Amino acid sequence: MPRAAPLRLFLRLELGPDIAIGPGKADLLAGIAETGSIAAAARRMGMSYKRAWLLVETMNGCFREPLVISARGGKGAGGARLTAEGEAVLAAYRSLQRDAELAAAPHARAIARLAREPKPRP
Repeated sequence: MPRAAPLRLFLRLELGPDIAIGPGKADLLAGIAETGSIAAAARRMGMSYKRAWLLVETMNGCFREPLVISARGGKGAGGARLTAEGEAVLAAYRSLQRDAELAAAPHARAIARLAREPKPRP
């Protein structure tokens, strides 16, 4: 019997036309929390600073309070950090991810048993 294909669950929460938070934005928030920098978090993700900044602006616009605050500056100055709201949203999203993965696991296994083997990536 062939090995079941691995499946991954992606959750995103939409607020009107915008994605308020999803896996990429959560990873960006975590990177900002760890590095203290939008640019450094973007580099770790292989993302441009402009794209990261647009994602931060979208997230900040989706919530009552901003999730990230930043200070302008050059090398050795400036930086960014999560607000209390940002930390709360990230923690709640990570908790949602864990709970959803646990709830989805038996269903994902049933679907994976019916799936083809994934094609190797070029």
